[in-house]
Amino acid sequence: MDKTFASAAAAVADIPRGATLTVGGFGLVGVPIVLIRALLEQGASELEVVSNNCGVDGWGLGVLLSSGRIRRIIASYIGENREFARQYLGGEVEVELTPQGTLAERMRAGGTGIPAFFTPAGVGTVVSEGGMPWRYSPDGSVAIVSPPKPTQRFDSLGESREYVLEHAIRSDFGLVRAARGDRHGNLVFEKSARNFNPLAAMAARVTIAEVDELVEPGELDPDEVHLPGIYVDRVIQLTPEQSAERPIEKTTVRSREGAR
Repeated sequence: MDKTFASAAAAVADIPRGATLTVGGFGLVGVPIVLIRALLEQGASELEVVSNNCGVDGWGLGVLLSSGRIRRIIASYIGENREFARQYLGGEVEVELTPQGTLAERMRAGGTGIPAFFTPAGVGTVVSEGGMPWRYSPDGSVAIVSPPKPTQRFDSLGESREYVLEHAIRSDFGLVRAARGDRHGNLVFEKSARNFNPLAAMAARVTIAEVDELVEPGELDPDEVHLPGIYVDRVIQLTPEQSAERPIEKTTVRSREGAR
């Protein structure tokens, strides 16, 4: 039952070329940066990544993207990553943009054995009707567009509404970041760092977690566990230096009254 690995390099060593990854994090919060860097060093390429966003230039998933390791991305937004935008518009990477709540539910569904579900999000837009650019050609023309999705009307609370069918997401590997974990893989996330991490873990066939603090089985109060160890296959403990790396995506400051 001891799921700990000696290093991030050992934990990601068998991720092959062309693997699909679900990766936790929102912006720069809760990002498994140590595992991402280990995967960069490992050399796997042609990856398909599922994550809320693709990091920023030079950090998070952005380091894999700038190195040309990512073939396709399923995400909610491009965000502040200029390299992401450049590669997408230049036809170097395929991008499937998905409503944020739908993306979360697609991963959760994948982790709970639900193959597909209906949602009102995106009905009447290119999300359901198709035509969203997935890949551009180098000349700027659209090479691949999203297909139309099945829709159906349902009566809910006395109201008839149209819903679109969305398919669950399952990945080969999941990379997540937690505040605390035990050797059985039970994880506790810190406040907003929980974000997409439990869902990315649930959707993966093999989940790898980096934790700030590693404790022995039984030390975590069962009521505090956010993700049970059944969803986690490998755990690595971060060093104090690795845990302390917590960049801020945007710093907003104001002058203090009376300050000079």
